[in-house]
Amino acid sequence: MSKLVLIQVGEYRGIHMFHDNHVELKRGDIVIIEMDRGSEFGKVVSTEIPKCQQERPQVAGKVHRKATEGDLRQIDNNKSKARDAQNVCISRVTDLNLDMKILTAEFSFDSSKIIFYFTSEGRVDFRDLVKELARVFRVRIELKQIGVRDRAKMVEGYGVCGERLCCASFIKDFSQLSIKMAKEQALPLNPSKISGVCGRIKCCMAYEYNVYKELNRGLPKMGGKVQTPEGKGKVINLDILKRLVIVDVGEGKIVKMTIPVGESHDKEAKPPVIDKK
Repeated sequence: MSKLVLIQVGEYRGIHMFHDNHVELKRGDIVIIEMDRGSEFGKVVSTEIPKCQQERPQVAGKVHRKATEGDLRQIDNNKSKARDAQNVCISRVTDLNLDMKILTAEFSFDSSKIIFYFTSEGRVDFRDLVKELARVFRVRIELKQIGVRDRAKMVEGYGVCGERLCCASFIKDFSQLSIKMAKEQALPLNPSKISGVCGRIKCCMAYEYNVYKELNRGLPKMGGKVQTPEGKGKVINLDILKRLVIVDVGEGKIVKMTIPVGESHDKEAKPPVIDKK
């Protein structure tokens, strides 16, 4: 019985499920796959599909064979042709004065199609560009507009942490991010501090968000007024993981107190009472 495998189609076209067609595969294998509109190459990402995905599989095609040496040479040749096609496309975009930036190009394995990836601030009428490119290359032309996060994933790079960008290394799908995630983790709301190289909120904001959200329950807000054993003061800092509240009670006096999680608490350190006024 044919099994399902996850395969990265081409270089930039996402991960999809395919029937292995009884071909013995392992992670990292380069394969030739059959899809609705021609043959493509891909890289096996996983041979183990979670049961929840197998119940309602969206199969994109089937594996034809493992890539041969000839196939690998053709893939490299297509990459070389794609670089030339990209330069031609950039030249035509300049001639037509279109407000778009061509990032890269990619041939399908059978060279029946070229995909051009671009970014733009708004909608672009590229019908004349498609006609011109079709006349030059005499193959099917597809222009795909992508967002800044997809651009970072495609171009790759390194974050301020010194590691390879998460989007380029292991993230399959982008999760929804919001400024609320930074607020919940008591991070400085400085765009230069919480933004990635793409200019959007860092993807890593979502990694520990649920933990911080849970530990944040019952803690006062930054700048809020609380009652302490030393009197009423203003919250000037929080350590959410330690549930430590630092309060300025005036006259240069700083009070540090720990708010216990749930019902259990340290009886020697009374938790501050939030002043709702």
